[in-house]
Amino acid sequence: MEEQDDLRIVEHLDVQKLPESLQRMLFLATTADEKDIILMSTLAGASACAPNLYFRYGPTGKKYYANLQCFILAAAASGKGIANQALEMMRVIDEQHPLLIAGDSTLAAWYKALAERSGCGYMHESEGSVITDIWKTSAANYNTALRKAAEHESISRNRCNGASEVRCPKLSMLLTGTFNQYRALVPSVENGYFSRLLTVVIRGTNPFDKRYVSARGEQSLIPKQVGHQLLRLYESFSQGEEREWSLTDAQKERLGEHLETEYTTLIGLLGENFHSAVVRMAVQIERIAMILSALRGNFAECADDDYETAEIIGNRLLLHMAAAYRMIDGDAQDIVPEIKPLDQRRVLFDQLKPEYKLQELISEAKLQGISRATIIRWNDTWQEQGRVEKIEYGHYRKVS
Repeated sequence: MEEQDDLRIVEHLDVQKLPESLQRMLFLATTADEKDIILMSTLAGASACAPNLYFRYGPTGKKYYANLQCFILAAAASGKGIANQALEMMRVIDEQHPLLIAGDSTLAAWYKALAERSGCGYMHESEGSVITDIWKTSAANYNTALRKAAEHESISRNRCNGASEVRCPKLSMLLTGTFNQYRALVPSVENGYFSRLLTVVIRGTNPFDKRYVSARGEQSLIPKQVGHQLLRLYESFSQGEEREWSLTDAQKERLGEHLETEYTTLIGLLGENFHSAVVRMAVQIERIAMILSALRGNFAECADDDYETAEIIGNRLLLHMAAAYRMIDGDAQDIVPEIKPLDQRRVLFDQLKPEYKLQELISEAKLQGISRATIIRWNDTWQEQGRVEKIEYGHYRKVS
């Protein structure tokens, strides 16, 4: 569980700065794992609700839309079933405007459903066995189609009964499953889909929870209430002209500096194959920031609070993807293997000055998305291990 603490997402956020709809969905969760799952599943669903909002990225000014594709990788009884609350949220929209695409679909049926929805859709599947059965014969083709959809690249098909094309697909997706099911879709770290698929790694399992026997009635209303909020957002964007959203110049500069630092650290630890995951995280951070803005009704420029939230989420997701990267590089197992995630403690310890003040360390760690409580715990551990010693209150030195 201490290893999972290194991967926490929500505990590093100021929840009060999240849009109201996200705060309400988080009310459904009680454990730290459930909060991370409900955050990412809600963001994935919400990313399908602003189909005509875009930003430009890169030297060519390519258009990117809000759509996130996310895989929650977890063992059985890990609490990942709470992701289905986001599906209930999305059903409200689907009742008025067909948007859902079944995970239990052949590639041909999936393609047809996406085309019927003008390239816009949301796929949510929590039954890993369903995914595995479908992908036994078409995993590679699904991989290619989803990779193209992640970049909004045209998906074309040519069959005996004619040719067709889905231009600029805008597909959002939330899948949950075990490591073997994940690896069916992402067979290697060199596969181009690895860096485009946001991966959330959940290692823990949950004990029996009596909440599921006697759930409060008002909680069951939350997904539908939030769904109606998203319905209004979807209706405002599904018709009419596209709108361009943007980070501020200062936020763009900060994003570049942030990922340059992450690039140096992560590539040094994991190797060049992790290059694309760090580079593409810039697009994912902008997507998350745009979703947060849209949920507030801000359709032009990003507020600083939303950018900071998106940056923290992106930073934590890089650690999750680093954990998945090491899993793919290791031996396949039926459940999430006990392989350590990127060890921020070691990185931070190596960066310590010969003498340092705890408050300075806390401030530096905060920039990396590490909470005050976590740093104090780590510093106490270093002291117990004899790796650092106290000079005076709040002042420490590394032991040679």
